Amino acid sequence: MSDDRILTVSGRRLGFILGAVVVVLVAVNVANKFGPPGTGLVAGPLVALGLLLLGRRAGLTWHDLGLSPRTLTRGSKYAAGAVLAVAVVYGIAAAVPATRPAFQDGRYDLHPSAVLETAFLVIPLGTVLLEEVAFRGVLHGLVNRHRGAVWASVVSSVLFGMWHILPSLGLADANQAIGAAVGGGTTGRVLAVAGAVAFTALAGLLLCELRRRSGSLLAAAALHWATNGMGLLVGAALATVHFA
Repeated sequence: MSDDRILTVSGRRLGFILGAVVVVLVAVNVANKFGPPGTGLVAGPLVALGLLLLGRRAGLTWHDLGLSPRTLTRGSKYAAGAVLAVAVVYGIAAAVPATRPAFQDGRYDLHPSAVLETAFLVIPLGTVLLEEVAFRGVLHGLVNRHRGAVWASVVSSVLFGMWHILPSLGLADANQAIGAAVGGGTTGRVLAVAGAVAFTALAGLLLCELRRRSGSLLAAAALHWATNGMGLLVGAALATVHFA
């Protein structure tokens, strides 16, 4: 069999598997948006496990998936550094009046117990686990194996940005800072969604680079949780404080 034939078969197989992963993620995204409360908390771990099995079935090693025990120590160090960096940045942003409104998000207007549950249960299991396994684990591993690191980062990050279309539909109304920046009406909502997609795609590139440098999905997951979970905690804390 010629090399060209091998590449053709590999390309077709890659396209089929990538398509299957994308279809599954679209279904989960729609279910999270329109399904009953708690859908993501149940579906997230189950779908993440299914995607890992699919990745292994497709020939990916644990190293390809960012889950090799050999990189756990290095990944833990990067993870700790990422959480600390986010804590410092968020602390400064919360203290500065000009940036403080970024934490005022109506979607997170929750009771303190719900804040803790969301930050330490819903976000890690219902959001971070699935998204990291899907985008920086399976999708990144598949494309990297067949097309290299650059394509892996670009493809997984673009899809990661598109994954946030549905969740960001009400962003302009929920977040005061974003609403003020993009304005109201349909145009403002479109701009908010476009901005969210672009921002999360760029964030995906950063997460891919962190995963590449550390060799571990743990580092990207830690930064992902810190960005979301600590943002919620800071926002909830600020909501209890009255500024002059």
